[in-house]
Amino acid sequence: MFRIWAKIIKDNRLIKDLTICDYSDETRTHKVFAALDKACYEFDLEKPIWLDATIADFKRLGRARFTKDAFIEAVDFDFMEIQVIEED
Repeated sequence: MFRIWAKIIKDNRLIKDLTICDYSDETRTHKVFAALDKACYEFDLEKPIWLDATIADFKRLGRARFTKDAFIEAVDFDFMEIQVIEED
């Protein structure tokens, strides 16, 4: 099982969160992108842009933080974060 925790933070407070489970046989990259798509759909957001710093953090730490700079439209939170919490 592959699980990702997506959360929206504003003023150091958790506003919304969602745990996404993926049981497919896809690659890790496909699972991450599918989970991000589902989280954005559930949070009613556009897909964020993966900046170089975001990619480096995700490779190193297993989590990516998307700040306001990663979104084209204006957002009403400080950042959205996705974190891998379980991998098979």
